[in-house]
Amino acid sequence: MQADWPQRWLREALDIVPRDSSLYAAALTHRSASGRNNERLEFLGDAVLNLLIAETLYARFPIAPEGDLSRLRARLVSAEPLADIALGLGLGDALQLGSGELKTGGFRRESILSDALEAVIGACYLDAGLEATRSLVARLFSVALERLPDVETLKDPKTRLQERLQARGFSLPTYTVEKIAGEPHAQTFAVRCEVTALGLEFDGEGSSRRRAEQDAATRALAALDVDGRA
Repeated sequence: MQADWPQRWLREALDIVPRDSSLYAAALTHRSASGRNNERLEFLGDAVLNLLIAETLYARFPIAPEGDLSRLRARLVSAEPLADIALGLGLGDALQLGSGELKTGGFRRESILSDALEAVIGACYLDAGLEATRSLVARLFSVALERLPDVETLKDPKTRLQERLQARGFSLPTYTVEKIAGEPHAQTFAVRCEVTALGLEFDGEGSSRRRAEQDAATRALAALDVDGRA
């Protein structure tokens, strides 16, 4: 690790000149490495990030209901999008990892990258305050905010099917587990979705009951698009 770590990465990737570089050093240190790690800063950064993204969405979508705002926030601050941002910043190269994580490619692992990015946000909050952190988050998420999809596409299939049937005055679908196969660590669930009002049934499969139900709901939505009755 270079002698000026982490200042160099902070300057080049985030345009940050830290007051207390030890905060950022901790933020970029995984628990597998020796010394102070980023778990506490990740906890703090998660809360700060959720606040700032919620604030941004609240202002950007003034008539969106709470459920839609929650789905939009989840789209921005879940592990996958956070890891994508971290990768773009080269954060993995700035991480300090234990030898085991280095050997297994921990610097590319989604959970490690997303946690470290939240930890950096927590460090910025402690080091420079809320306004500076708000500016940092705005820069980091500017592209993702512009690329947010229509909120309707963020609803899961079960929710969309339920809302579609309710809008037409039909009763809600029911889901029944028909079969569970495989070993406990690798089970497959078979589920049947019944749309009683239309006399229709749809089967779904998945590695959990929830995924099987979502699969069945997806098939139901596709069939209803073709059928035209709902």
